[in-house]
Amino acid sequence: MTTPPPALLIAGHGTRDEAGAEAFRDFVRELGRRHPELPVAGGFIELSPPPLGEAVADLVGRGVRRFAAVPLMLVSAGHAKGDIPAALAREKERHPGISYTYGRPLGPHPALLSVLERRLDEAVDPSWDRSGVTVLLVGRGSTDPDANAEVFKAARLLWEGRGYAGVETAFVSLAAPDVPSGLERCARLGARRVVVLPYFLFTGVLPDRVRRQTADWAAAHPEVEVRSADVIGPEPELLDLVRERYEEAVKGDLRMNCDSCVYRIALPGFEDKVGLPQQPHYHPDDDGHHHGHHHGHHRGGHAHSHAH
Repeated sequence: MTTPPPALLIAGHGTRDEAGAEAFRDFVRELGRRHPELPVAGGFIELSPPPLGEAVADLVGRGVRRFAAVPLMLVSAGHAKGDIPAALAREKERHPGISYTYGRPLGPHPALLSVLERRLDEAVDPSWDRSGVTVLLVGRGSTDPDANAEVFKAARLLWEGRGYAGVETAFVSLAAPDVPSGLERCARLGARRVVVLPYFLFTGVLPDRVRRQTADWAAAHPEVEVRSADVIGPEPELLDLVRERYEEAVKGDLRMNCDSCVYRIALPGFEDKVGLPQQPHYHPDDDGHHHGHHHGHHRGGHAHSHAH
């Protein structure tokens, strides 16, 4: 008898915005439609129904004993690092006999960077040259500096190879710079055309706040042309990425930063680096060094798997 694959549990942050919460629930339903071979459920850590515990109970009620949990979050902050693992441990106590693996957040995956690029294209005038456009990528903001740093990484990866004048970073809560300060920085750097790009998956209270703050700043600074772009949304790329994170969790292949490695992924402007053999740096204190030997780190198109 073939063992059924583990179910897929989607863990969301939660929002007081009903449209944003329904967008998450729609996304979970669409995942279920796309993968009829998998039991799929989703729940929130806070603010919105259904809670994560209810989603687990739903899976258990369907006979599920094994599942992989994927946090539907762009950065690894307190929720992904602490709240979700704690909630899953609690559910294991509530439902003896279940087992689970825990996937990683979505991160600045090239597929999502492509969606962000599309959102920028939708927001600007087609006649605008990218070299004259500055982007302000606005993240949620966190008390976790590592999470905030991930937004800066996303901004840098979005800038690389795409021809924008620059991609600056701001946050809508809990971290500096805030949206007005980010726009002020763009202006001081000489920007005359700015697109504010929310680094959010779905609509909600915080993306709405980004849009309002952007409009207020733009009204007070008519010398700068400011546009607001849309959130990422339930795009096919996002659905595919969640499935990828599920497969990683099931197989135990939780790579670290290989999503954006130029030796593994064709990033804009760096396509020629994919699969290149790598050589170690020469170090004068390394007695075992021999010139010309390939380093195994990236050999064969970046095959390593960073267990973590």
